[in-house]
Amino acid sequence: MSDALPAPDWAVLTVLLPLLGAALAFVAERQADRIGFAATTGVALSSVMLLLQVAGGAPYQQSIGGWAVPLGIALKADGLAALMLAMTGLVGLGVAAQALRTMASELPPARQGTAAPWAFWPLWLLLLGGLNALYLSADQFNLYVTLEIVSLAAVGLTALSGKPEAFTAAMRYLLVGFLASLLYLLGVALLYARYGVLDIGTAQSLLRPEPVAQLAMTVMLAGLALKSALFPLHFWLPPAHGNAAASASALLSALVVKASVYLVLRLWFDLFGPTGLATEAAGLLLGLLGAGAILWGSLQAVLAERLKLLVAYSTVAQVGYLFLALPLDGTERGLAWQGVAMLALAHAFAKSAMFLCCQIVQDRLGHDRIRALTSSAKLPRSTQLTLALAAISLIGLPPSGGFVGKWLLLQASLEGGFTLWTAVIMAGTLLSATAMFRVLVRFFAAQPDDPVEAEAPPPGITARLIDLVPFALAAVAILLGLVATWPLMVLQVGAGG
Repeated sequence: MSDALPAPDWAVLTVLLPLLGAALAFVAERQADRIGFAATTGVALSSVMLLLQVAGGAPYQQSIGGWAVPLGIALKADGLAALMLAMTGLVGLGVAAQALRTMASELPPARQGTAAPWAFWPLWLLLLGGLNALYLSADQFNLYVTLEIVSLAAVGLTALSGKPEAFTAAMRYLLVGFLASLLYLLGVALLYARYGVLDIGTAQSLLRPEPVAQLAMTVMLAGLALKSALFPLHFWLPPAHGNAAASASALLSALVVKASVYLVLRLWFDLFGPTGLATEAAGLLLGLLGAGAILWGSLQAVLAERLKLLVAYSTVAQVGYLFLALPLDGTERGLAWQGVAMLALAHAFAKSAMFLCCQIVQDRLGHDRIRALTSSAKLPRSTQLTLALAAISLIGLPPSGGFVGKWLLLQASLEGGFTLWTAVIMAGTLLSATAMFRVLVRFFAAQPDDPVEAEAPPPGITARLIDLVPFALAAVAILLGLVATWPLMVLQVGAGG
């Protein structure tokens, strides 16, 4: 009889730790930052351990309370879910580390109608717990619950800065989120009324291409497209991401929009695709909307006057790429599916780095107007280098993870003879490069009208280390391209269902 302790259930810890941390941070507001950072660190370690466990070749599965499906609710994690969990944990850890020092400057002192800086931590931990629960869920109604948790926490983070513009954007976000969630819930109700099951795996074996199921798929995908800010339903995203505090913007852009896109892919390939409901026409429509997002979002990024707004519109374009797997791969996981997975991972790290840099630029220069940006002595060189590395991945240049993702998309497009998608990917890449080079030219090439500035006093060692957090996130986006064979191998774990 062995006295060895049982191995921790890493998946359960990724959900329990942030929820417990959120409750403690809410009660002990003076220690909220320490509690929040400790809980985030624990989640990051747990998610990495779960990823290594799944990478061993066996998907994770656990029945809550010992009740098996269909009576109980199962937690599952294949390679894609494990990668998304690890990405969420690591990006969250980076943003939390930056927030330790900058949250007090990002948020005004508490006054009537505004939140104190400590309020960031319970909202962030609630968001983290909801995201992790979503990636582990295999039950359609449980997914609705997690979507609501994520949406409500995201609305709170959007309004946290206390600015009137942020409050207006948060209210718009709230109404859009409610509408999108109701559409998704309507689809779940239709499927349950017809087939009597909620588990995705069980429902897949029962679904038939009939009117009720087709209507359910339509409203569920419409709701998720609205939550994903898919063109032309993107109207709420740039104001929300552009006016929120930088740490909140990094979380919203890097993590929150990925949840609904992930769910679209999960339902398309695991539920509707194998049953014949995911038709070629439906994939074409969603692909065309994705193409519109790529072109429109990239063009608006080129025309943006503020750095933060440029980064926000870039997210609209990046979401568009993630929908191209549907027309390119049909209902089978292929090169395009692998490509959008790589793009989602690389985008999360690069975009969070960019939004954190936006805050550094705002703090040091007092503005983020692109025309007034300069290679100022007030800015740390690490910030300028971080923006360059993040831009490399977002544009899709080698050797970044963004390049690998776009290369796989292009390969899928060329092999299928889809010249329209090839043209869209290339045009989006050129527009993205134009937008990013507008910023980089200002930072790396001295302008004739630049004032001569004295060197800024060197910050303390703690400040210098925290300023390197965005650089580390951007470096991971580049590293993903150099070690791409490993995440691509992990993606195959459990990919067959």
